[in-house]
Amino acid sequence: MSLLPIFLKLEGRRGLLIGAGTVALDKVASLLKTGLRLRVVAPEARPEIRALAADGTIEWTPRAFEPGDLDGNFIVIAATDAPEVNAAVYRGCVERGIICNSVDDIPNCDFFFGSVVSRGDLQIAISTAGESPAVAQRLRREIDAQLPDDLGEWLRNLGEVRREVLELHPRGEERKALLHQLAQRSLCELESCPSRVLARKPLAGLNTASAAKQGTVYLVGAGPGDPDLLTVKAVRLIESAEVILHDDLVPQAILALAPRAEIVNVGKRCGKKSITQEEINALMIERAQSGRSVVRLKSGDPLLFGRAAEEMSALREAGVPFEVIPGITSALAAAAAIPASLTDRHSASNVIFSTGHHAQSHNDAALPAEEDATRVVYMPGRDLTLLATQWESEGLPADLPCVLVSCAGQPEQTVIGTTLGALQAAPALRAPSLLLAGWALQKASVISDLSSMGMAAD
Repeated sequence: MSLLPIFLKLEGRRGLLIGAGTVALDKVASLLKTGLRLRVVAPEARPEIRALAADGTIEWTPRAFEPGDLDGNFIVIAATDAPEVNAAVYRGCVERGIICNSVDDIPNCDFFFGSVVSRGDLQIAISTAGESPAVAQRLRREIDAQLPDDLGEWLRNLGEVRREVLELHPRGEERKALLHQLAQRSLCELESCPSRVLARKPLAGLNTASAAKQGTVYLVGAGPGDPDLLTVKAVRLIESAEVILHDDLVPQAILALAPRAEIVNVGKRCGKKSITQEEINALMIERAQSGRSVVRLKSGDPLLFGRAAEEMSALREAGVPFEVIPGITSALAAAAAIPASLTDRHSASNVIFSTGHHAQSHNDAALPAEEDATRVVYMPGRDLTLLATQWESEGLPADLPCVLVSCAGQPEQTVIGTTLGALQAAPALRAPSLLLAGWALQKASVISDLSSMGMAAD
């Protein structure tokens, strides 16, 4: 069942509630907040409902439901303890084109009441389509605990400033960029509030660099996959972009930040038929030259194993303006996951970044002394036998600490500690994965655990 989440304006409209027991009382409290003109039909009523009727807040008709009660209402709720009555109410509503909710009776519902978190005019409603109101209530409590108490007041001030911006400034990308900036800032009621002053400045004098500009391509680092690890500038560009061209490993949680953009997966993964680099270049250029803002969203940092060189070259040749926004590369997220410093001053003053392919090939260039480097291998592959053999032939010792990290910085992150001698026996991990090796890792907990268990290299 697919539901459309909407918020109804009920003030001044007529509504009918069939039933006046405990369940009905819960609905009364929710409905009266909306300004609905509510009538209750039930032979008996709880004292609270009688009191509301006595002071004129609601109208109570003390008798059983009759089909004619439905006429002229915008919304109807059936909340009796008699399933046959609730079903009859729903059938009558269907005949009259009135939306109806039959409490705890999913087949006889046009809509469901959500569990609501409120901060002033801000409302977050959670629905499980009637499957488990208890789950919705649990999520409501969790969200409520995370939202600041003054969010409603901030939103009220933001609404005032927004209306002022709409009145002062003409429609266009600069006004849109200003509104996005204001939504990220603190606000107060004082006329000297910096955000209010910013809203009144001429648009030509504003710094709108944080919003995506039409006809520009942004090579943006998506980091290891956790939205909280995106840079502030990356978030603003993703939110305001018109086109997102993303790597296959960029998770949905980050793509969800761009609900209005055209989103195209241009990922290239081993073992799958994929788009060519030339086709990616053509997509970036075509979308930008059509006057749209384009975010080329890359896993980790765009300038590290992201084929950014080819893309920047293509953009230069086509005369398309571009900008690079760095991100947290997976190597740093993996080091944080262990946790260990890649440049422990007692063990390593160099870091060598490579891919699995290059790590297995001979390199004629001089490398740092084996005792003075941490090696980081992106995409090491599922079979590490060749890589382990190559490193051992270079003279690296069998007890050299090694750590495999899968999905660094994401909820499904996995960390496995081992040694070079045992590397080929390590289990295959889910992509994206990295291999870190070097004495700088020997203090990491996963390596310390190996030592305490007496595990030695093969």
